[in-house]
Amino acid sequence: MQHPSEIQIEPTPAVHSWTPRALYIHIPFCTNKCFYCDFNSYVAAGQPIDAYLDALENEMRLTVAQLPPTRIDTVFVGGGTPTVLNPSQMARFLASVQKHFPLAPDVEFTMEANPGTTDMEKLAAMREGGVNRISFGAQTFDDGLLAAIGRIHAAQDVVQSIANAKAAGFTNLSIDLMFGLPNQTLQQLRDSVTKALGLDLPHYSLYGLKVEENTLFHRLYQRDELPLPEEDDELAMYEHLMERLSGAGYRHYEISNFARPGYESRHNTTYWRNEPYYGLGAGAHGYAKGLRHINIKGVQPYIDAANKSLPLLEQSRVSLEEAMGDFMMVGLRLQTGVTQLDFSRQFEGAKLEEVFGPALKRLQTQGLLEKQEEPIGYRLTPKGVIFGNEVFGAFV
Repeated sequence: MQHPSEIQIEPTPAVHSWTPRALYIHIPFCTNKCFYCDFNSYVAAGQPIDAYLDALENEMRLTVAQLPPTRIDTVFVGGGTPTVLNPSQMARFLASVQKHFPLAPDVEFTMEANPGTTDMEKLAAMREGGVNRISFGAQTFDDGLLAAIGRIHAAQDVVQSIANAKAAGFTNLSIDLMFGLPNQTLQQLRDSVTKALGLDLPHYSLYGLKVEENTLFHRLYQRDELPLPEEDDELAMYEHLMERLSGAGYRHYEISNFARPGYESRHNTTYWRNEPYYGLGAGAHGYAKGLRHINIKGVQPYIDAANKSLPLLEQSRVSLEEAMGDFMMVGLRLQTGVTQLDFSRQFEGAKLEEVFGPALKRLQTQGLLEKQEEPIGYRLTPKGVIFGNEVFGAFV
């Protein structure tokens, strides 16, 4: 039996087969585990971080040997909290990325950060290593709510971290805000949005709380001890976010994301267009040549595996039908929607109406989708944005 890392990658027939131009790297270490988090992350204290970085570099070496990149347009370093790396670890890690991957001159190089984990020395190491975009996990500007969801930073740490990043020369900055938090009121959300807009950033991501399995919040929810806002209140929060951000001149370019023109997340747009990407690090997902893979998740198991071969947990071929459904589900999240041109390009001339005609007609009748003529395609109506999950479910 072949080891997964020895399998020759052949493209799925009629599915796009170009080499990825996007790179995701996972740093699974955190200062603490938030109550809602189900990401593959571990408290950093006592973890073999340097050994992890060694293994990660070996995975980079093996990956580019098996699937040589032509050019990398976007890099996204997520976690965990990548900024728990100390400045020397950060410099070493970023040098390994530069060594193994041919980054485009205009590469978008994003790193996730938690407020309070980016002092000036670390920011300098990030800049020196090529990072040019930082996404801070602010979540809320209410200190009581921050404590209630397990965050260890205070609202003032967000303000200070943004000031530090700007002083270090970063101009492409984003923050995440969450809504629908336990006991959160619409007024608390309003106050957070006011403070967030006061930071004058080019990009904001806004997420409703999802109660995921294997989290403290899930255990509380099962015991009926998680006081979440009513559905109508959560909808009012989302509508308030859309109104305030749009009113402040930000383009609602994706269901959960707002940006000034030119500051849309290019890396995440790769996912929303269902285009291929490299995925490296413990628990990372990747998609290339019609194959999806997931890496081994545990820190030490990942280290042991990546020092020998590609650390694959599982790898599966994506059928043409599944790839087309994925294209619709993620593409319709974008304000621009899906186009016939992109569909044909990914699926060798296939036509949207021929593949999805009945579903497209039904969703138009329900007022959730509208047809566009230039370029030909489909996008969510304002009602469809609110009821997006109903639309996406039609293409599963």
